[in-house]
Amino acid sequence: MASQEEEIKLQLFLLWLQVNGVEFRGCNIKYCDSSKGFGLFSTTNVSDGVFLVVPLNLAITPARVLDDPLLGPPCRAMYEEGEVDDRFLMILFLTVERLRGSNSTWKPYLDMIPSSFGNPLWFTDDEFRELKGTNLYQASISQKKSLLAKFEDKVKNLVPRLLILDGQSEREVAFEDFLWASSVFWTRGLNIPLPLTYIFPEGSEIPASDSISNGLNIASMEGETLCIEGLVPGIDFCNHGIKPAATWEVDSTGTTSGVPLSMFLLSVNSEIGKEITISYGNKGNEELLYLYGFVIEDNPDDFLMVHYPAGALQNDPFADSKTQLLQAQKAELRCLLPKSLLDQGFFPCSSSESNIQECDKNKGPNYSWSGQRKTPSYVNQLVFPEDFMTSLRTVAMQENELFNVQSLLEELVGSEGERVPSEAEVRAAVWEACGDSGALQLLADLLNTKLMDLEEGSGTEESDSKLLEKTDEMMRRNRWASIVYRRGQKQLTRLFLREAEHALQLCLMEEEC
Repeated sequence: MASQEEEIKLQLFLLWLQVNGVEFRGCNIKYCDSSKGFGLFSTTNVSDGVFLVVPLNLAITPARVLDDPLLGPPCRAMYEEGEVDDRFLMILFLTVERLRGSNSTWKPYLDMIPSSFGNPLWFTDDEFRELKGTNLYQASISQKKSLLAKFEDKVKNLVPRLLILDGQSEREVAFEDFLWASSVFWTRGLNIPLPLTYIFPEGSEIPASDSISNGLNIASMEGETLCIEGLVPGIDFCNHGIKPAATWEVDSTGTTSGVPLSMFLLSVNSEIGKEITISYGNKGNEELLYLYGFVIEDNPDDFLMVHYPAGALQNDPFADSKTQLLQAQKAELRCLLPKSLLDQGFFPCSSSESNIQECDKNKGPNYSWSGQRKTPSYVNQLVFPEDFMTSLRTVAMQENELFNVQSLLEELVGSEGERVPSEAEVRAAVWEACGDSGALQLLADLLNTKLMDLEEGSGTEESDSKLLEKTDEMMRRNRWASIVYRRGQKQLTRLFLREAEHALQLCLMEEEC
């Protein structure tokens, strides 16, 4: 239940939204719980399914920051010099507007946003140690260093000067203010499809798509629409749901919502009195915790990130030749392995036909070089994407195999080097010379190392399960989320390792025949 102070802030915010043209047609903002904070709830049935309409002139975008009387001049100068990007502009805007206090017209909105967040940057030292051994542990350290560098270089001295221009006495800005603003952007930002005529008003020249900048981080461009990042007050109070009750759309003409140049919330499967959720995308717990500060138990979209350290390749005596082959194959040394891939493997976790159909792993290289190496019998149950397998074949290549690849490719290009082998031809040559045994052995080693790192940091999967069984109100939410996330990583590592080891065993048996 929300406190009296929070209820007062909510009423002021609702009034602010109304003054700024926001229309609540079948929903309202209410308190959810201590973990979610506030959310949107359905109040009545709406015939057209439109719950909420927000004019786009209320959105916080890079263009708004560049046009701001206070922040615009220094931000435009930094942007034109290439010192900052559009995301920094919005984070700086949020930092300054919060510190302006009652001078800011955005105060009712900013007062509704939590003062702290659940992502690892806000963890205590004890909570952060719970992530040791995971990808998030190092990623969060790097992210915090990057934010600190930006704060020291750009924010620490600029913000106090802006506040003086705003009529406030000289004051220091804390790193936590900048961290808060960064978390607001990453937890609430959307990719907004805006009409080009909205971004570049009538009379201004619309630049070519390959030269558009104006402080905009372009997610995509299609026809007369440009997708940029920004925040939309009101819509951003929708929490995430695996089965969302609504979607949001932009209405350029007002045909659907009745309000031109607006964003509206459209019902998908909502019930009166229930929370209206939207989808943040098919994200695993690693991404959810890193960006938004929450996790989902038994997340169907969970994934495992596996990579071969680029630095390790430099110590290889044939590093230069292998690097050239990797580049020719457009190969990647890292790979995301969705949990759903396991449904197609040797030990499927479920019999969900939809999952199997949704995953396209681009199985198998071109097996049509010389016919000396037979197509493996296990190819249709190999869960590891071919893009990653071809990288591992190349990295694991022995000297004689490397020589064989070069010989096969020389047959193609001819003595005079008349042409360059295609990506598919290089992949086929690598397969013909190497097969899968070296790649699968390397993959098993990588997964074994990953599992050892995870367990060294926080114990076994079983110990995590026991901790979660004892969960009570005394366990802080951040610690609980960390345990759920790392247990999922251990489980996926173990299951993919079993797949790799079984495939390796089959591969070696077939090579002996």
